[in-house]
Amino acid sequence: MERLKNKFKSVRVRLFLSLCIVIVIIILCLITINSIVLETFYLYSKMNTIKDVYARINEYYQSNSNINLEVELKKIAYKNNFDILIKSDNDITIFSTDKDFLSSLTRITDSTQIANKNGNQLFKNENIEITKANDVINNASYILLTGYLVNGNTLYIRMPIAPIEESVRISNNLLIFIGGITIIISGIFASFLSRKFTEPILELNEIANKMAKLDFSKKYIIKDTNDEIDELGSNINIMSDKLETTIKQLRSNNIELEKDIEEKSKIDEMRKQFISDVSHELKTPIALIQGYAEGLIENVNTDEGSRKFYAEVILDESNKMDKLVKQLLELMKLEYGKREFNNTSFNVVELIKEVIKKCKVMIEENNIEVVFDNKQEMYVYADDFYIDQIVTNYFTNAIKHADIVNGRKQIKINLQKVENKVRVKVFNTGEQLVEEDLDRIWGRFYKVDTSRNRAAGGSGIGLALVKAIQNNYQNKYGVENKEDGVEFYFDINVPENKINRGS
Repeated sequence: MERLKNKFKSVRVRLFLSLCIVIVIIILCLITINSIVLETFYLYSKMNTIKDVYARINEYYQSNSNINLEVELKKIAYKNNFDILIKSDNDITIFSTDKDFLSSLTRITDSTQIANKNGNQLFKNENIEITKANDVINNASYILLTGYLVNGNTLYIRMPIAPIEESVRISNNLLIFIGGITIIISGIFASFLSRKFTEPILELNEIANKMAKLDFSKKYIIKDTNDEIDELGSNINIMSDKLETTIKQLRSNNIELEKDIEEKSKIDEMRKQFISDVSHELKTPIALIQGYAEGLIENVNTDEGSRKFYAEVILDESNKMDKLVKQLLELMKLEYGKREFNNTSFNVVELIKEVIKKCKVMIEENNIEVVFDNKQEMYVYADDFYIDQIVTNYFTNAIKHADIVNGRKQIKINLQKVENKVRVKVFNTGEQLVEEDLDRIWGRFYKVDTSRNRAAGGSGIGLALVKAIQNNYQNKYGVENKEDGVEFYFDINVPENKINRGS
């Protein structure tokens, strides 16, 4: 039922039905007009005809021409399908086209008198009278003209009405038949016409529905008819293009806004993390500085050596705090993508030699043997500042954890090509890492040896920096337990057009 209702709401169906209804109304109006007006018009037309005949017959008598009046009267009667009767002033029949006309004339005349009383007189003047009369015996109706000729004779013209009524009936039947044929033909035409009008409307509706779903792929094809539908289609195409451009711009702006919000969120997160880390790590050095500063103020130790020791502790802790804050800031920038790398091609062998040279004092103090046998140049492509930080972190970490195994305390640095990268390995003899610590050591402030004193221990940020740098380069890094120690490694990119020499 609902589907049927929706179908009748269609523009095509409504246009088709409207055209059919208009045609049916026109046919009904024609039938009605034909039934009401045709008979009256026909009677009026025939009345004028018999008036003309009366006038012509009068002219024949006035002209005294040599024409055969009887023949002419028969022609007129035959042509107009009526009967003519002429009687003299002493009631003698002079001419009659129908022998029964005279016998029925009395009946018709009597009925005519009754008809005049009933208001069926059609026309009357001083010479002629036209009435509608009935012949009861013959059950027929007539139009009867009674006229007086110039020669004193009386003219009677009788015209049957039955053919008029039959003509009306036949005409109405013909109109009904023609109306039916017209409805069928018009229905086909209306269907074609409605389809022609509604197809572009349906196409525009489909385009509008797609636009409502933010699909602007379909466009209206202009038919070059320059009508209102073409103009509407052109305007919809323009609107579609403008909406598509606007929505693309909105999406672009939305993406930028999301990036800005994400950026702000990252900055907020970085700030919170930084405050949390600083407050966590600076509690101990601040407490130490505060304690030793109070000791100096209150002169806990009066000798110069003790006061100098207090001042050195305060200075040392201040330096550690400064270094820690700088490392934390650097780590935050790396983790939240705020640091841009100044990548260049450089010799990593030379960089490693420089790191070993910087740590010479620490190496000698700990009696460590350092093995680095790479003699040839090996070029990599990265930011040498950050690669220096990774190598320094790995190397100093190895120095702090190196221990005697098989009678020696040793650190080995080795370079090797892995696919299209250079892998740097730093090995130190000593205790292996607990399995669960292999992943934990890369987190900030995580320390494997919690019992180590502050002088020998680090801040716990070094390996977190390594992780952040390598994640930015999307290169591998890690640690492995070896038979007599621990080995850390990380990968560096190789310049595309540089040939590395050595192994």
